[in-house]
Order: sequence, then C-alpha cells, then structure tokens
Amino acid sequence: MDTRPIALIDCNNFYVSCERLFDPRLRGKPIVVLSNNDGCAVSRSDEAKALGVKMGEPAHFFRQKTKEHGIRLFSSNYTLYGDISRRVASTIADFSPITEIYSVDETFVDLSGFGRKMLDHAAEMRATVRQAVGIPTCVGIGSTKTLAKFANFIAKRNPMFGGVCSLLDPTLRDICMQKIDVSEVWGVGRQTTMKLHEVGIRTVAQLRDMPMPLARKVGTVVLERTVAELQGFPCIDIQDVEPQRKGMAVTRSAGTPMTSLPVLQQALSSHATRAAEKLRRHGLVASHMTVFFHTNTFNNTPRDSVSRTAKLSPPSNSTFALVQAALRCAEKGWKGDPSGNGYAYTKAGVMLDDLVAEGLAPVDLFAHEQERSSKLSVALDAVNDRWGKKSIVLASEGFKQSFATKADMRSPRYTTRATDLPIARSY
Repeated sequence: MDTRPIALIDCNNFYVSCERLFDPRLRGKPIVVLSNNDGCAVSRSDEAKALGVKMGEPAHFFRQKTKEHGIRLFSSNYTLYGDISRRVASTIADFSPITEIYSVDETFVDLSGFGRKMLDHAAEMRATVRQAVGIPTCVGIGSTKTLAKFANFIAKRNPMFGGVCSLLDPTLRDICMQKIDVSEVWGVGRQTTMKLHEVGIRTVAQLRDMPMPLARKVGTVVLERTVAELQGFPCIDIQDVEPQRKGMAVTRSAGTPMTSLPVLQQALSSHATRAAEKLRRHGLVASHMTVFFHTNTFNNTPRDSVSRTAKLSPPSNSTFALVQAALRCAEKGWKGDPSGNGYAYTKAGVMLDDLVAEGLAPVDLFAHEQERSSKLSVALDAVNDRWGKKSIVLASEGFKQSFATKADMRSPRYTTRATDLPIARSY
C-alpha cells in the first residue's frame, strides 16, 4: 500500500485574512465578507463565528448583530483574493516538487522523502507563508487526501497542535475519528450525512469501518472511495499537472434587475468578453456557447428562465465572435417587446463547451477573417493589460452598466491597481 505522506495547507478564513492583511486595525474584530451583490456571508472571522453568523446566511438576517457588535462588512474583492492566492501557491511550491492547487485557499503537497523532519518541514512551510505573504494557515498530514483534509480540520480547531496535525500515527488517528462527527469528512454532504445517520453511522471511525457494499448502497462509489481513503488506501492522486479544461463559464448576478433587452445584451457582452479573455489566457478555443438568464426564484414577481445555445464555427476565442453569438442568443431567447415585458432578470451568464487547444482547432475557409479577429482580440488584451481592465471595451457593453454587480463595501485592490496602492504617511 502506498503510504506517502500528503499535506493539505489551508488558509484560515482566507477572504477575511486578505482584508486584514492591509488593515491591521481589523485584527481581533468581527468581520464578514459578503457574496456578490452583498448578499450572503461567504467568509467569517473567528470573532464573527462566535457571534453566531453562519456561512451562507443572508446579510439582512444578522443586521441587528452587525449594529450591536460592530461587525465589519466587506464586499467580495476577488481581484485581491486571486492575487494573494497566487502568492501563497508560489511560496508553497518551494517546499515540494509535487503540489496541487485544489482551490483558492487550499493546496495539496507531497511530503515524501522528508522522514522525521516532516513535521518541522510542514511547520516551516506554514511559517514561511505567514512571513512572506502575511496569511495564516494550518497544515494537515495523512496518507491520503481525505485523511489530510481531516487532519487539517483538526489542526484548525485544536490549538494544541500548533497549526500542524499529522494523522500518520494510527493511535492519534483512531482517537480523533471516534470523537468527530461524520459530517466533517471531505465529500460527505448534508444528504449523505442524513443517510449515514439512518444506518447508525455517526462518527468518522464508524464510517471508516463501514462495509464497502453498504457504503456503495448509501452513497454510490463516491462514498465507497471515501471509506477506502479513511482506511489509508489512496484513491485520489495529487494532480501536479492541471488537466485541460472541458468547459468554462462566466456568470453574474445583476446589481439592478434587467428589464429590457438592451440592458441584458450589455450584460451578456461583458460576460462573453470576459470568457474570451479566459480562453486566450489558457490557449483554448470553444466550439459551443450557451447563454442563460433568469428571474429571481425567491420572490413573487413573474418568473422566467431562458437558455439558448449557439455553435461557434470555426471554434473561436475571439471577443468579437463570442459577443456576437451571445447577442444572437439573447435576442432569440427574449420574450416580448424589446423595451420590457414585465420580466426582471436578476442573473445572466455564458457557458462555453467543447474546448480544445487553439493549435488543434480546425480553421475556416476564410481564415484571413478569423486571423484578423484574433489579432484584434490580442490587441484588446494588450491595451487592457497596459492601461487597466476595461480601458477598452466593445460598444455593446454600454457605459452606464446598471447590471454591474453591487459591491458598495469593497476594499481597494491593493496589489493589482496602482491607484489603489496603500499610502504610508510619516508625521
């Protein structure tokens, strides 16, 4: 059995930690970072958690707590978080030749070959990230990815481990598994937890000892794989080479409901432009585009949901080609008078499928037109990279952009915009 040690290093309350990075006055204060349109809590400081703010809870639910306890609210600043995430991942890469960026705040690290120095190496990795980037982390170590995630959960909640917990010791592993609820295992969601409770499985230890046929019956092969990983049998390898994307999406909730076709088309133009930029960055082209838009499903206004698909022939990553396809889909899917028909669409997006490497895509008979469009798109990227995002946009995006996501409490983009650089003053 392959027992190579795997570590999971996870940033603590990542979005909150990014906000505190440039404003030390926020340390020790209750902080909540909100989702798009300042809707729900997506990251909470330990102080906010202690006040009872739940993950995913709508902001208006804890409005009274915000007033009473002085909770600081922030709009999501994804530009800042993405840049800090890249810096964290770059720092971690110096500690092992094999790493996998699992999410914006989590990275798996292969610790094979460190032997007795493994814990010291993990502690040094954690300390270096804190010193070089300023983000606090915790490290969990196990013989499988699932055990590493479980160890990380323990490291975060028990200060006796000093931020680094290794479950390679079978005695410690068994003690922890007997005390922790099965719902804390990676991949075990709410519905699976309920099914497990129905058959008398409540702790991680009971899940580990669960018969494989029963595991497959309760949670298909996915739960069966989880049981095997808890037993120390690796089923999920570290992917140190990022697999090629098969699909891509850009979706946004509108800051103001979209009640006319022109406004909807402006939003979709913006989303298609962003999707084209992402394709070019990854060296890919798309063969199919799906455009969707729908109303709010949680109120009593007229409800509607629209989805239209277009074939991109030849496959393309051109901003102009993708925007034109999105506009056609919007026009075909719009119901009623172009100036408004009573529907208030609150979310729209574009999804790209059948992605292939740009060099492997078939070319059109009129390749000179395709080449011209590609050169214009590259020039568009160059100008926006040089002078800032959205310095040049297609006219179809409009100028007022009432559809833009609301972010009234967003902090500056300290690391990616010169105008947002923090200013140090000496008195």
